Amino acid sequence: MASSSVVTLAAAFGQLSETWSPKIAAQLNDYDVKVVKIEGDFVWHSHDDTDELFLVVEGTLTIQMRDRDVVVEAGELFVVPRGVEHCPRADNEVRALLIEPRGVVNTGDAGGDLTTEAVRL
Repeated sequence: MASSSVVTLAAAFGQLSETWSPKIAAQLNDYDVKVVKIEGDFVWHSHDDTDELFLVVEGTLTIQMRDRDVVVEAGELFVVPRGVEHCPRADNEVRALLIEPRGVVNTGDAGGDLTTEAVRL
């Protein structure tokens, strides 16, 4: 996908068959713009070297942190600061964009079965 291509979000989300498996929809400098479907609980993890941006396109996302829960509605975004342990959760399917430096692992320092390599759509 060329960087000058228009990305239709509905089509990008339509290509996702699994939850918790982000795919790269575009790249911006050294950043990946990823689309992801979220449902259920993820794993507690942190990213020591980078902040993590969640932009909710559809649904309601709860980002659990050790000291509070942050509820992010469609049309809102939230940035988890680097090094902050968090666990995204969605009671119903959420469609979100993630903007992260290229190569960031979705499960951060936790690893495990939900770790996926982000590939381009």
